[in-house]
Amino acid sequence: MSTVNPIPDGYPRVSPYLFVGGAAAAIDFYISVLGAEQRGDRMVGPDGRIGHAELTIGNSVIMLADEYPEIGARGPKTVGGSPVMLNVYVADVDAVWAKAMAAGAVELRPLGNQFYGDRTGTFEDPFGHRWSVASHVEDVPPAEMAARAKAAMGGS
Repeated sequence: MSTVNPIPDGYPRVSPYLFVGGAAAAIDFYISVLGAEQRGDRMVGPDGRIGHAELTIGNSVIMLADEYPEIGARGPKTVGGSPVMLNVYVADVDAVWAKAMAAGAVELRPLGNQFYGDRTGTFEDPFGHRWSVASHVEDVPPAEMAARAKAAMGGS
């Protein structure tokens, strides 16, 4: 009897699946801005919509497809926004931020150094998905982290 691994090799336990109005353009954006790499071929339906594609960013996998409202698959622009934010650590957050802004992203939280040791900012991509991009710039000891957190949240 053959045993099949219930978690396929090369896939993390959790992978976001993004529905996008304009998946081909979104793939180009994620490759250009976030350094994603397309994994395998795009599955394109007879109507030209992308039914499934996979990208990797580091050791993470993002699956995505065009919107298919006939089966309830709608992107954030269609449903009025997304309550979900994806966090991505990158080597040079300033360079990624500049690329994102130049490619049509909208700043939601300005890029800046945070009390917890990351330089981070949040943007919405042209397709309605929200991204927090960060580079870790400082290791903060636990006691200092607690003091900084308290100060950042208005404590004494």
